[in-house]
Amino acid sequence: MAISNTTGPIESEAGFITGASSLVSVAAGTTLTPADNAGRTMVLGVATGATVTLPAATGTGNTYKFFVGTTVTSNAYIIQVANATDTMAGVAIVANDTDASASIFETVAASDTITLNGTTTGGIRGGTVELQDVASGVWAVQVTGAATGTEATPFSAAVS
Repeated sequence: MAISNTTGPIESEAGFITGASSLVSVAAGTTLTPADNAGRTMVLGVATGATVTLPAATGTGNTYKFFVGTTVTSNAYIIQVANATDTMAGVAIVANDTDASASIFETVAASDTITLNGTTTGGIRGGTVELQDVASGVWAVQVTGAATGTEATPFSAAVS
């Protein structure tokens, strides 16, 4: 059943919020909270990049979606976990710019950071990242987007 009111967002059956409050612009350094960001789409629109920190993974089922609204031209869009014990599990599917193929990159056991650099790892307008808090210490992740040059994994272990 959908929940709605005339002054705020509408929550869909899938748990995503729709309506005027469903999109959140991401500033250069942002720490997400369930109350302000779960079920919403965060728009990455800072050409100079931004770092976003997820809440700690506790198994809430909360989902956080990102849309690359502006291609990053310097630095990177970085999405990272909150602490050294949280990790990500999933894949990135990246369209290759030289032919009609795609590269697929898997996380490794220690993956905790996504870096979209505007070229080889993504960060080009139109890309998406979706993360779900599926268990204590575990984020399910799916990245889709395009890359240029020699495509590379956006996943790394960088949070200490």
